[in-house]
Amino acid sequence: MIPQHRPASAAPSAEPAEPIVSAASTCSAAPGVVPGKYARVERERRFLFAAPPGASHGPVHRITDRYLLGTRMRLRRVEPLSARAAAPGAGNDRPGLSAPQLKLTQKIPADSPGPVQGLLTNTYLSAAEYEVFAVLPARVLRKSRHSVPPLGIDVFEPPLHGLVLAEAEFADDAEMHAFEVPRGAVAEVTCDPRFTGGSLAAAGRGELLAWLAEYGVTPETAGNGNS
Repeated sequence: MIPQHRPASAAPSAEPAEPIVSAASTCSAAPGVVPGKYARVERERRFLFAAPPGASHGPVHRITDRYLLGTRMRLRRVEPLSARAAAPGAGNDRPGLSAPQLKLTQKIPADSPGPVQGLLTNTYLSAAEYEVFAVLPARVLRKSRHSVPPLGIDVFEPPLHGLVLAEAEFADDAEMHAFEVPRGAVAEVTCDPRFTGGSLAAAGRGELLAWLAEYGVTPETAGNGNS
């Protein structure tokens, strides 16, 4: 296994028991994924942590995702939970800086799991448009996202409390493969399809605990999801 990398970026401080294998060495980028007229290629690496981040001055948002049944669509509501999250310059360059961000996303997955997730198309919605989609049958996932650049660290709410995932997104393959494993990560789970949003939205409490146990994370060491 390759040694754990040590970037300078801030992240939870718990140290993993063993070195981490980079996703670049365990799964390959899906071939043939090219952007369309409106769709962009989604490149993302995900890391499992045993605890939420400590006190941070970065923005925090509450995210509610509704995975619409029978479709590849995700309805997302993003609400600021910190003053900085609602302030100009906090990454929200749209009108109504303190209002929730509402969007509908189509996610076309790649043929195999890995850092190239597939194709992503976003449509931003008004409040009235959001309500039209919000009544459709869906699996719901709720979490708080802490901005700790270059990571977004998600602390999940019940029934997935105890799950803490960090993700980093990339503009190109070179940047994606060059990214160093963040300090304190228990494991990289980029290639584990169980830790994708659609899979987690369908998971029960027992399933999650079993998955976390495989990586040495127990309810005692996991975060409580109330951040």
